[in-house]
Amino acid sequence: MPNAFVLAGIGLVLTLPLQGNQVAPSAPAPAGTAAQSNPAGTPAKPTAPPELTNLLDKKIHEEWEAFKKKDKKAYGDLLTDDYVAVEADREGERNKWHMLREVEYSMYTDYTLSFLKVVQLGPDAAFARYEAFFRFPPKSAVKFEKVLIGEIWVRREGQWKALHYQETVVK
Repeated sequence: MPNAFVLAGIGLVLTLPLQGNQVAPSAPAPAGTAAQSNPAGTPAKPTAPPELTNLLDKKIHEEWEAFKKKDKKAYGDLLTDDYVAVEADREGERNKWHMLREVEYSMYTDYTLSFLKVVQLGPDAAFARYEAFFRFPPKSAVKFEKVLIGEIWVRREGQWKALHYQETVVK
């Protein structure tokens, strides 16, 4: 049942850009907007303003650095109280409190984040996707891992925080 609420919430967040300020089908979109078509005639992909992309890039790096350093407070400050993570280990969803307990067992020694793309879903919501490459200690069974990550970030009480995290392992 909690999954139904999470899916309903994600659906609500994803429909935010569809509400209000809709352009009539016959009205041309202003030049430079996400609704403008590219030369091939397909709609251009929506993007976030550079300021939001830079802000979330910084926050995402802070998130991974806090986890790597096993800093529960710094990590927890970046998450909403209703945060949910779904990792690629097939163990299901984890709430914020579960993730804070997991911080102390962090095993990666280094990481690289790349290919960040941010889509603004509304004035207080954004979707960030990126690739993460992790290195583990030399004696680990797994030496490295590459995952694709999608996160929903929301602004609450003036602060951007992670609401949802989903990862997929890349072979």
